[in-house]
Amino acid sequence: MDLEAAIADHERRGFRLDMIMPADNPRIAIVSKGGEMLRLTATESGVQAEPFTGLGHPVLPPSTQDFVITRADDGAWQAGRAGMQYRDLIPGRLGGRYIASHIRIPDGGPVNDYVHHHRIRFQMIFVRKGWVRVVYEDQGEPFVMHEGDCVLQPPGIRHRVLEASTGLEVIEIGCPAEHETFRDHDLTLPTSTLNPARDFSGQRFVHHIAASAAWHDGDGYAFRDTGVTTATKNLASVRVLKLTASTKRTTSSDFLFLFVLDGSLQIAIAAAAEQTIHRNESCAIPMGSDLTLISAGGCSLLEVTVS
Repeated sequence: MDLEAAIADHERRGFRLDMIMPADNPRIAIVSKGGEMLRLTATESGVQAEPFTGLGHPVLPPSTQDFVITRADDGAWQAGRAGMQYRDLIPGRLGGRYIASHIRIPDGGPVNDYVHHHRIRFQMIFVRKGWVRVVYEDQGEPFVMHEGDCVLQPPGIRHRVLEASTGLEVIEIGCPAEHETFRDHDLTLPTSTLNPARDFSGQRFVHHIAASAAWHDGDGYAFRDTGVTTATKNLASVRVLKLTASTKRTTSSDFLFLFVLDGSLQIAIAAAAEQTIHRNESCAIPMGSDLTLISAGGCSLLEVTVS
């Protein structure tokens, strides 16, 4: 019996699902009935059920710095939570500290999701293709995110995916790589309160709308800022860049991730051969790297940094 079947079996016996992890390839779940809580763990020999007494503090693994390039055809798509399919953009997870996922929903329509939240340090969603309708705690009525839009999901905010276009694709970045997804059985969304400036563990919710966003000039590029830097109090930054010339920098953040949205990008980094990455390809750059980015035939990219 696999984990999904074990959860369904426990639900038929009156249990309810409270937590599942990791979202891209679930293997651990917590179910409860009254005062009884069980931890279900998928192993090679089947699913083990044991009493569960509670979670400890979130574990943030030490950072591993690697130069990682993921090509468009690297990695198989695998089934994840709520009917979503995941492709791992950083297979080694940089020691378990970060995860970058290319997520798709092949079939449009209602999404089999539920109100939930994540125990996480940082998490953002960027719409790569199509549209998705979502709803968030204290952020008003459900809204539609289109291509180029982005949200910052602060730790603990309740939310739900309601509906998606056929072929929806998003890029999701999270820290740590493996984190719990908790189901909220009691909260109904949208909430009756509207509090867009609410603080969630030191962060606030961000909904960046690409169609109305301003472009700014940088050194060799134009950029669209999503507001994540302010909302996370400088923990992270999420920008969309359009390269107009070569640009140089020394990476100072613990995590730098680039995903090519259009065109091609040449990357020159000390102690590594020059690389070219193309549309729907990505890379993670080690901290302290002397880096040169060059547009190859026009290039726009998603840039995410985390301190």
